[in-house]
Amino acid sequence: MISVDQLVVSFGGFDLFKGVSFLITPKDRIGLTGKNGAGKSTLLKILAGKQMPSEGSISSPKGVRIGYLPQHMVVSNTKTVFEETRKAFDEILTMKSEIDRLNNEIATREDYESDSYMQLIHEVTDLNDRYHMFGGTNMEGEIEQTLKGLGFERKDFTRQTSEFSGGWRMRIELAKILLRKPDVFLLDEPTNHLDIESIQWLEEFLSSYSGAVVLVSHDRAFLDGVTNRTVEISLGRIYDYKANYSRYLELRKEHKETQLAAYRNQQKLIEETEQFIERFRYKATKAVQVQSRSKMLDKIERIEVDEDDNSRLNIKFPPAIRSGNVVVECKNLSKSYGDFEVLHDIDLMIERGDKVAFVGKNGEGKTTLARVILNELEHTGHLKIGHNVKVGYFAQNQAQLMDENLTVLETIDQIAVGDVRTKIRDILGAFMFSGEDVDKKVKVLSGGERTRLSMIRLMLEPVNFLVMDEPTNHLDMRSKEMLKQALAEYDGTVLVVSHDREFLDGLVNCVYEFKNKKVKQHLGGIYDFLQKRKLESLKELEQKSIENKAVAKEEKKPVVEENKLSYEERKEINKSISRLEKSIEQSEKEISKVEGEIAAMDKKMANPENLNDSSIFEVYENLKQKLEQVMEQWAEFTEEHEQLVQQKTW
Repeated sequence: MISVDQLVVSFGGFDLFKGVSFLITPKDRIGLTGKNGAGKSTLLKILAGKQMPSEGSISSPKGVRIGYLPQHMVVSNTKTVFEETRKAFDEILTMKSEIDRLNNEIATREDYESDSYMQLIHEVTDLNDRYHMFGGTNMEGEIEQTLKGLGFERKDFTRQTSEFSGGWRMRIELAKILLRKPDVFLLDEPTNHLDIESIQWLEEFLSSYSGAVVLVSHDRAFLDGVTNRTVEISLGRIYDYKANYSRYLELRKEHKETQLAAYRNQQKLIEETEQFIERFRYKATKAVQVQSRSKMLDKIERIEVDEDDNSRLNIKFPPAIRSGNVVVECKNLSKSYGDFEVLHDIDLMIERGDKVAFVGKNGEGKTTLARVILNELEHTGHLKIGHNVKVGYFAQNQAQLMDENLTVLETIDQIAVGDVRTKIRDILGAFMFSGEDVDKKVKVLSGGERTRLSMIRLMLEPVNFLVMDEPTNHLDMRSKEMLKQALAEYDGTVLVVSHDREFLDGLVNCVYEFKNKKVKQHLGGIYDFLQKRKLESLKELEQKSIENKAVAKEEKKPVVEENKLSYEERKEINKSISRLEKSIEQSEKEISKVEGEIAAMDKKMANPENLNDSSIFEVYENLKQKLEQVMEQWAEFTEEHEQLVQQKTW
């Protein structure tokens, strides 16, 4: 579908790509991986035709449609959500207008036998066929389905796009690209502005899509769920594996070990051959053997070990100055944007040393409350910032707020004071800006590199309360781990707004859930919270299920007058009660058996070595479904038994 041949990209003497070649076929789902600045976004721009390579070529068949979602894009805010999304069907809408025009012309003409009239008939028939083929009759249904999948509610459809944050505007652009159904998706970190439910919906959509997908993402679970091929970019070269991300890591390690073993064996052979040649070089009796081995050495194809990019963040936040015990306190706090209320009458307290997470669906007010705490937004109710609290804020769009015309060095030099100014280059080096990197303009940096630069600015401020809004959005996996470790070791107070479960795990000790304009505190880590939420959801579902069944049975239950049961009826009821008691006993045994199997699987899954077997998850899910079915059956038997016992006593 798309052929990349000997691609070279150079920036001021630095080669980002060195003769890269690969092929994208129609069913490929490719995950581009590599550290920040490796060239992932640049490669997507070149594939989308937004940037030209220094050398090499990109070729594709005529008519191939490409849907490209960049990390950052300029959007307009003049329409409603539905109207803006409908622009995805501009081609179809134009087609519909042309069909209407031709139909009007046909209706007004009477020269039914003329060639021009027949030509009009052919044109409108062809257009109608194309209109139906491109899904013109189901536009509004597809728009609604896609918007709801990405987290929008029906009431949002008529709201102006200007009312939504940048993350939600990016969702609208993503919806437009999905609705155009291109032959190739080029998606640059599409999950950055999505909550967990929307990520799962997008994962299902892309994994079943009929075209090709090339995406950049630092969400491991998402990559594993979507991709069937991984292309790693490292030091200007690519490494191509027909596997998803987790399997690629295993294959890459195996390849490296095999390559290293082959290299060592070859080096040993070369060394022994050279020693033989040197030893018998001047012996006439060995001349033929020496000459033979010299030729063999000349012909041998030397094995080269792939060079690894082992650069990594070296991040450590400075010690925090001591603050009061209470860092933030909110009482009866509310926040509205005009008539639209986001937060209503909430109470919250963060104490010194706490590491808390704000979680919840997008649009529930997490960033809003963070900005209220920073005194950036007006509100009603009580908000108190504790004694000697110095706040450092990392915004979602922090990387976009920098002056793009400054260099990396100039950006930090502007805010550095005192002795720090003499150590700027050392600090930049710790954040993987070394050598000529410090002279790069901000505008040529990748999203991850900009995020790292913003982190340096944050570290140079004397703060004791870090408020970080989606800090991992553009960071590669290795950098995320280093940031997580630095925050865990930080002795100040931390508030993190994030959807990244792996990042929050082991970092936070308190979770605030934002839902329906309220905030609910959950003590413990992120997986404690998720487990609790899952249990609560299951209880709600079970309760509704039981209530619905009870209502249905109540409607069907015959009206029996008191003391009017005959002997035969009582005998029949006793038989039914006996049968149900046996069924209940059997169900309870089955429940105990399945619960035991699930407990055994839990122990098995706790061992990382077993997680390589993908079938283990399928077995686990089947067991959970089986338990749910048996529990439901047990509830039915028990309920019916209780009703018969009650009926017998009438």
